Amino acid sequence: MHVHAEIGADGHTSLAEDLMDASSAHFAAQGGRHPTIDEIAAHYRERRMAAVVFTVDAEHATGRRPIASEEVAEACHRHPDTLIPFGSVDPWRGAAAVRQARRLAAEHGVRGFKFHPSLQAFDPNDRMAYPLYAAIEELGLPAVFHTGQTGIGAGVPGGAGIRLRHSNPMLVDDVAADFPGLPIVLAHPSFPWQEEALAVAVHKPSVHIDLSGWSPKYFPPILVKYAGSLLKHKVLFGSDYPLLAPDRWLADFAALDFKDEVRPLVLKENAARLLGLKGG
Repeated sequence: MHVHAEIGADGHTSLAEDLMDASSAHFAAQGGRHPTIDEIAAHYRERRMAAVVFTVDAEHATGRRPIASEEVAEACHRHPDTLIPFGSVDPWRGAAAVRQARRLAAEHGVRGFKFHPSLQAFDPNDRMAYPLYAAIEELGLPAVFHTGQTGIGAGVPGGAGIRLRHSNPMLVDDVAADFPGLPIVLAHPSFPWQEEALAVAVHKPSVHIDLSGWSPKYFPPILVKYAGSLLKHKVLFGSDYPLLAPDRWLADFAALDFKDEVRPLVLKENAARLLGLKGG
């Protein structure tokens, strides 16, 4: 449920090099840091996996031209057996963001949308984003929100101006309350707000949690407990590739104490159902 497209066909990267280097250091990332979408497809096909792929449009906050979601979608469509495209729209674009979201769904076949509140510098419950959520809800597509600490800006003076408070999952609780028909995914173990994320996911039927961005061996015990019980139908496998490789994630997940009937829910069935995939 969580793979990043970080380089465009023209060689333009989604983040400035200092932020890219800082996130690599934070995650101790190994292997190629800038795989193309074709290379991502080969990596996941070799492992007989499917992957949701997206970039983040944060041009308003960062001044950096994003990788076009249109390009991401068209590249993913070359690999329909293994890649599922999501779009990213900067909510600060206002009415233009709403038009872009509708166009990405209708003309480019995106299957959901990704938001990174800290990088995009907005509170998820800011009413300026509500017309965009309304459009995504009307389209019947899910929205993924980064939650918790981010490796982007970690170790850079001032965190590169990136504010963690935007990614408190309690801000997304307002969105879930105001848009009950919008499927929502809280991305990552939400340090330091893990219990808040669990509370939102238990309370709001539309809210899920993806487990990307952390090796499972570092999952807080309360997250493992809820994922194997109350939230066993609402937690989703995600790696955060290329920052965290799926091989490492799966090896560490295998060591966790999950019942045999829960593992396929987390690894495939919950995501297939959320995305409306055949056999889900």
